[in-house]
Parts: sequence; C-alpha cells; structure tokens
Amino acid sequence: MAKMALSKAPKEPRRRTIRNNMWYVYILRCADTTLYAGTTTDIPRRVKEHNHRKGGACTRVRLPVKLVYKEPCETQSQALKREAQVKGWTKKKKLALISHNKAALKQLSKSRD
Repeated sequence: MAKMALSKAPKEPRRRTIRNNMWYVYILRCADTTLYAGTTTDIPRRVKEHNHRKGGACTRVRLPVKLVYKEPCETQSQALKREAQVKGWTKKKKLALISHNKAALKQLSKSRD
C-alpha cells in the first residue's frame, strides 16, 4: 500500500505586534523636587507605574512624579549607559540638561579639580 503524503495546511503569516524598539532615558521630577532617572521603551506606561507605586523604590515615597525630560536611544545598552551617566551628575547639571541649556552643561562638565 503506497503512503500518501500528508499535505500540510499553509502556514498563516505570523501577526506581528507593533512594538516600539526605541529605548528612552527619562527624568522625573518628584513631589519633593528630587530628580529620578530611568530607562524604558514605553514612557507613558512607566510614568503611570511610578505614580501607582509600581516604579522605583525611590519614587514611591515622593509621589506624584512628573516627566520632565526624555531622550531616545537606539539600544537598551546605550540607554543604560546614558542613564548611569546622568545619575552621576549633580542636580544642577541635570536641570541644565532638562532646560536644554548647552552653555550651562558645558560649564558644569568642566573638571572640578
């Protein structure tokens, strides 16, 4: 008896969910005026999480928070490196970044030796 080849039904194309692959570094201003930096691919969702006490521990006791700065990065690695850089800055320098004050950023970047 000859075996019949089973014909497979043609595969349906996978439905791709539209996903934003762009990463962002963001800065939040907390209710007590402290600044918090983080990374995400979805800024509105992340700000909402922070304001519902599902964000970083630092922001949970400083609610509400408000988005004051965002910067796109092409990869997660770039975003994490930039976040670490910004977190190491003084509040004054972060405020210069937020206000896009290039002159102040340049001055604050000079060595303090």
